[in-house]
Amino acid sequence: MRNFLSQLSRFGIVGTIGLVVDVGVFNVLRATVLSPEMLHEGPVVAKIISTSVAILANWVGNRYWTFRAVRRARMLREGIEFVVVSIGGMLIALGCLWFSHYVLGLRGALADNISANGFGLVLGTLFRFWLYRVWVFNRPTELASTTSSIRGKLSEPVG
Repeated sequence: MRNFLSQLSRFGIVGTIGLVVDVGVFNVLRATVLSPEMLHEGPVVAKIISTSVAILANWVGNRYWTFRAVRRARMLREGIEFVVVSIGGMLIALGCLWFSHYVLGLRGALADNISANGFGLVLGTLFRFWLYRVWVFNRPTELASTTSSIRGKLSEPVG
C-alpha cells in the first residue's frame, strides 16, 4: 500500500506538470493561431497538439521518477505502450471537448477548458494511471512471462 501511495503521489506531481504544459499550450494555441475564428476545428487541433507535448513530458517524468523501480528494460516498447495509453486518455479529453463544443454548443474558452481540461482530464487521468500501473510500467508481468517461458523450456523432454 505504501508503494502504491508513493507512486500515486509522484504520478500526481508529474501529472500536474503535464497539466500546466497541456493547459498552457492549449490556451496559447486557442487564443492565437488555432482560435475558432481562424479555424473552425481550432480548439480540437489545439488540444491534440497540447496533449501530445504533455504526453512527452509525462513519459519522461513517469519513466524516470514515478515508475523508475518497475520500468522496463525495453524502452522502445514501453514508450510505444505509453503513447498508446496516453492517446486513449487524449481521446477521452477530446470526446468531452467535442461533445461540449459541438453537441451542447458551449463554445467559449471557459467551456472548452472545463470540458477538455476539467472533465476530460480527470477521466483520462484515471484511465492512464490504471493502465500505466498494470500494463506499461509493470515489470513483474514481464518477469512472470519470462519466468514461465523458462520453466516451460526446463520441463521439455531432452531429446
